[in-house]
Amino acid sequence: MKGSQTGRADFTQVVTSPPKDGQAARTKTSSGSFEFQRPGRFKFIYKKPFEQTIVADGQTLWLYDADLNQVTQRTQAQALGSTPAALVASAPDLSALKAEFTLEAAPDQDGLQWVLARPKAKDGQLQSVRVGFSGEQLAALDILDSFGQRSAIRFTGMQTNAALPPGTFQFKPPAGADVLKQ
Repeated sequence: MKGSQTGRADFTQVVTSPPKDGQAARTKTSSGSFEFQRPGRFKFIYKKPFEQTIVADGQTLWLYDADLNQVTQRTQAQALGSTPAALVASAPDLSALKAEFTLEAAPDQDGLQWVLARPKAKDGQLQSVRVGFSGEQLAALDILDSFGQRSAIRFTGMQTNAALPPGTFQFKPPAGADVLKQ
C-alpha cells in the first residue's frame, strides 16, 4: 500500500447482522467489481443482488442506487474519515493510516496475513477492521461496526498497477436521477 497505485479486482461481500429479538443472525451476500487509484480514488460496482455504484473521485463520494434512480453526493473527506474505504484507497502511506487508526499485527488465518486497524476516533460507526494480505496484495477486509454487524469482503483476481481508462473515477448522475447533497 505505497504511494500512487492502481488496481482492480472482483469482490464478494457477506454482511452478517447479529441475532435480534430471538431471531437468528441474518446474512446478505453482494458481489461486483472494485477499482482504485491511491491516494483517494475508488469505485465499487455492486452487481448482485442490487445494482449500486460508489465512486470516490478525490473530492466527492457518489453513491448511486439504480433501483431508486437516486444519487447521494457527499464531501469525500467527511464521508470517509476512519472507514474501511479510507484504509483501501485514501491513505497514501502507512503514516497517513496511523493518523486515523491504531494498527497491530493479527494472527495469520485462511492463508492470509492480517493487520487489525482500530479507529482512533471512538465516536464513529466502526469498531475495527481486519485487513488481510496475500503477500503484498490486499485480499480481504473484515469489518465490525458499532452495531455488531460484520462485513467480510474478499477480493479475487486482484491486478495491481492496472491500466484504468481515463474517467474511471468520474461520476455523472444519470439523466432523471434524484441527487441528494449531504
